[in-house]
Amino acid sequence: MKWRDSWRFSAQVLLRHKARTVLLSFAVAIGVSSVLLLTSVGEGARHYVSSEFASLGSDILIILPGKKETSGGSIPFYSTTPRDLTIEDAQAINHLSKVKSVAPIIAGTALVSHKNKSREVITIGSTQDFMNVRNLTLAQGRGFSQKSVDLAESICIIGAQLKNDLFGRYNAMGQWLKIADRRYRVVGILKERGESLGLDMRDMVIIPIRSAESLFNSPALFRILIALKPRQDEQLVKQRILSLIKKRHDDEEDITIISQNAMMSSFEGISNFLTVAIGVIASISLVVAGFLIMNVSYISVSKRQQEIGLLKAIGATANEVRIIFLTESALLIFLGVSLGLATGYILAALFNQFITSFMLIIPWWAAVASGLMSFIIGLLFTWLPAAKAAGQDPVSAMRGN
Repeated sequence: MKWRDSWRFSAQVLLRHKARTVLLSFAVAIGVSSVLLLTSVGEGARHYVSSEFASLGSDILIILPGKKETSGGSIPFYSTTPRDLTIEDAQAINHLSKVKSVAPIIAGTALVSHKNKSREVITIGSTQDFMNVRNLTLAQGRGFSQKSVDLAESICIIGAQLKNDLFGRYNAMGQWLKIADRRYRVVGILKERGESLGLDMRDMVIIPIRSAESLFNSPALFRILIALKPRQDEQLVKQRILSLIKKRHDDEEDITIISQNAMMSSFEGISNFLTVAIGVIASISLVVAGFLIMNVSYISVSKRQQEIGLLKAIGATANEVRIIFLTESALLIFLGVSLGLATGYILAALFNQFITSFMLIIPWWAAVASGLMSFIIGLLFTWLPAAKAAGQDPVSAMRGN
């Protein structure tokens, strides 16, 4: 029997048993689409984290008060802080030759109000360099001058959402609002932008660092953001910063420096592992589909014994009978994989159409792997029923024994 005849014969069999064909194709399609959709969640998370770090800028170092006592690259939650980071520490770091800009940060929450409207929002005290390091742009107004920072002027920059909540459609520029018990004049409005590393830029207020020091009655910095000049040795800069702060802090190495690139690599490694792990878990549904194909194939062999006997009686070899059943399985899997791929990509596209804050991204390898795995599992699970059919005695098979 020629290959073309085998494919034609198998196609006719599938058309004669439409219910079985639809059932098995649907089972394979569910498995394939599950792999695509679940891996797309992991890939989407990896892309989301990467874009969040990219929005922070490139070649960024983050200094936190306290020495990390555990190994690894995670942010220290428990640390010892013999001495606080101060604005003077940030100014000293800014004098290092390989440093482009330094943004000291004092952060807290405060009640922000205008007339009869009020909101409790994150209030950040920093310098103009904070805008540069975080890649923030203004929709209206101006940033902070060095004079306004040094003199602790009562001015502020507000996020787009906060502007809408407090001022509505009215112009906010030049207006006064209260932050806690103090009055600040609005000199800038941030351009519309979503969350970045957990900080909602639309719903925040920025004031000069000295003003924040007075507002929160604390000279201690929350952290320091440092932007390096292009093509600098990151490790060398970290060593110089550690040495500088150690000298300023009574010979105590009581800070932790986190590299943006190191954090990004760590997150990508974890997300890649999770994506693959999710894909492996989802592929269990393909194994379930394989068992279903095997069971239905066994039933098909028992019901088609006379057909198998007739094929053998007219000269079909055991190998040709085996190929017929394997060809039927391959066609079923092809239909199921095609349907599963189409379903997965369509559902991902619909999700991305209506949910813009998080995107499902199907990795190319997931589509290839799910297709190949479907064929391998399907053909392996069909081999035993096909071998049983190939081993039938033609006379007994025609009698239905």
